Amino acid sequence: MCGIVGVFGTPFSSQEVYQGLLLLQHRGIDAAGILSYDFTSKDFHHHKDLGLISDVFTPEILSGFSGQMSIAHTRYSTIGPKKSLSNQIDKKRDIQPMMINYPFGIGMVHNGNIVNYYELKEKLLSEKDRHLFTQNDLEALINLLSDGLSERTKTSFSFDKLKLSIQTIFDQAHGGFSVLGLLADKGLYAFRDPHGLRPLILGERELTEEEKNLHPKNFGKSYCLASESNALNFLGYKVLRDLEPGEILFIDESGEIYSSATYSKIKKIEPRSCMFEWVYFANPESVLEERSVYSTRLEFGKNLAREIQELIARGEISPDIVVPIPETSRVAAISLSEQLKIPYREVLIKNRYIQRSFILNTQESRNRAVALKLTAIGSEIKGKNILLLDDSIVRGTTSKRIIDMVKEAGANEVYFASTCPPIKYPCYYGVDMPDPKELVASSRTIEEVEAYLGADKLIYISESALKKSIASENLCMACINGCYPVDVSCAATFKTMRTLHRE
Repeated sequence: MCGIVGVFGTPFSSQEVYQGLLLLQHRGIDAAGILSYDFTSKDFHHHKDLGLISDVFTPEILSGFSGQMSIAHTRYSTIGPKKSLSNQIDKKRDIQPMMINYPFGIGMVHNGNIVNYYELKEKLLSEKDRHLFTQNDLEALINLLSDGLSERTKTSFSFDKLKLSIQTIFDQAHGGFSVLGLLADKGLYAFRDPHGLRPLILGERELTEEEKNLHPKNFGKSYCLASESNALNFLGYKVLRDLEPGEILFIDESGEIYSSATYSKIKKIEPRSCMFEWVYFANPESVLEERSVYSTRLEFGKNLAREIQELIARGEISPDIVVPIPETSRVAAISLSEQLKIPYREVLIKNRYIQRSFILNTQESRNRAVALKLTAIGSEIKGKNILLLDDSIVRGTTSKRIIDMVKEAGANEVYFASTCPPIKYPCYYGVDMPDPKELVASSRTIEEVEAYLGADKLIYISESALKKSIASENLCMACINGCYPVDVSCAATFKTMRTLHRE
């Protein structure tokens, strides 16, 4: 579940993708990279490294970029080595953007996972003599595009040829993915998987007079595509729309936009946006699929409150205060408190310099992060019945430690509620949970999870309430119900390799 951003039109495109990327840091903390292309000098400029965005890009490095189109990526590793298998070279080679020199010169970034990556890798070698040098599934995508364009553009380039080349990717690559890329001297391209599992949003703005004067072609407008709308808003772009599932978009060297009839509609494929975007990953100020993340999380709290109210009426629980587990659950906790008419209290104080524990590499690092990032205020907890609210319960270890912390602070009873139903099945589309053994609810009943966590009562939002909150039936909820919209017959290989890389 990485963050990607691309800009076409402004001579300051590299600075804009850097700033936009900072707004997407919450989507990945492992590595970052930027690739730009200058139509005047006909040069690519490129830098990427391990670490946070602000550490990877110093002012000196950014000053070396130029060009009217750029793409950028912040990485949350869901494939390839997490730990160093030999040294950091193993991890650095997997960082995006990736490039290939023929035809034209192609750059690419993506957000998501290709489930059949290892099979594609073998096919590219055996049928096309294409050797892949990384453990990143993006390399398979860029080679598939390179192969398709090589066959179709020997005499000339056109959007139709690009479209056909990308459609072959849709036919061969199984998974969830949103992709941005550059073609030297041609333009910027973007496409979204046929189910729309991973988000991608388009925006535009007028160029300033300064920008127009700095570029001889004078595009007139600048365009931005990003994983979330908050990046576009910050950069001053008007949000036009989400790319449709299976859509292929191209902005040529003159600034003209081309868009295909969506592959999804041609093949009659149902859209399936990932529900976890609204539950956890997306920034609350973003809007995805025309649905506000903030408003959706308010609805989570309202709809969960109706289910909790029944427990209170039956005398099964008697909460004195509602307490969010920072940060993602705060919005839902506010509306939950309002609906229940129970005081809202922030008695778990977060150290803001600690990373999001869910996306850390190992369970050991997640445990350390929980101990470092949260402190309980005992004076507000002692002797009270506490209703804790979190966005989701994945592995359960973090939830268990928080419940222990609140009880050690003197709570009388601790109830634990989640704005996501029980996560029982692996995700193969971009969330790093490929092994059901890691999921606390995969082989346990709700009562058994409750006992494992040490909660006096465990409450999950229902599937129907989740869908009602997001106001959509067209959701991927495979991690909840096991109904995978994209073929996962290759998942056993994917899981085996992911487990190996994480050991």
